Amino acid sequence: MIELKTPAEIERMHVAGRFVAEALSEVGRLADVGVNLLDLERHVRGMIERRGAESCYWDYAPSFGKGPFRNVICLSVNDAVLHGLPHDYVLRDGDVLTADLAVGIDGWVADSARTIIVGNAAEEDLRIIRATEEALEAAIEVARPGNRLGDISAAIWAVASDYGYPVNTEFGGHGIGRTMHEDPHVPNKGRAGRGLKLRPGMTLALEPWLARTTDRIVYDDDGWTIRSADGSRTAHSEHTVAITEDAPLVLTRRDTEEPAARGGSARRVSTEDA
Repeated sequence: MIELKTPAEIERMHVAGRFVAEALSEVGRLADVGVNLLDLERHVRGMIERRGAESCYWDYAPSFGKGPFRNVICLSVNDAVLHGLPHDYVLRDGDVLTADLAVGIDGWVADSARTIIVGNAAEEDLRIIRATEEALEAAIEVARPGNRLGDISAAIWAVASDYGYPVNTEFGGHGIGRTMHEDPHVPNKGRAGRGLKLRPGMTLALEPWLARTTDRIVYDDDGWTIRSADGSRTAHSEHTVAITEDAPLVLTRRDTEEPAARGGSARRVSTEDA
């Protein structure tokens, strides 16, 4: 069942979206060579607590995970792309880091993800990040009344194909609103003109993710972290989008789009930062 949101309800989701955008920008600012993933997680946890927000990940226990998830953010490194369980890992020069965050504020949820590179960036890593970002923008562009769900899926698939990347269909985008995962499922591969007709008031989390050389995935022993089956590097870009009578409204857009590569001297995040 799909709940169409009123403009007032979409604005309440936008409040959560602005916070998610701020938190992901903060992760991008702090992530550097020598920083531990656990310190990044603690910092975001402190931000959520101070805002009075609610983590959508804490105690999350879906059928595909080894639940419950006991962190507030997913942090995935290199060949890990989805549901990365924060653990005792110190970021290294050239690491590819994906941060994925969903929170609720006053009963309304927003969800977003971004991939950055720590330290010196390899061109092939920048390329796959660009592919997911361009696929996301293409998907947003067609998220308009009268189009169909398949138009979104086809837009993502077309960009991935142009770049030469395969597309996995096991995990994709989803409806969002009062909870993190609502109907409908939004595949990252599909045919234009097919599927559910898009209507004003629909709110969707669109999230193209790619691995360089495979569409197959494997799970870590932690039961959560999903990696490319062949160990190739990955990237993931996600925004929460509202379909309106006019242009699509991106509820998790960052005020400034930071570069994917993060350089500079190491800055360790202490628990005092949280």
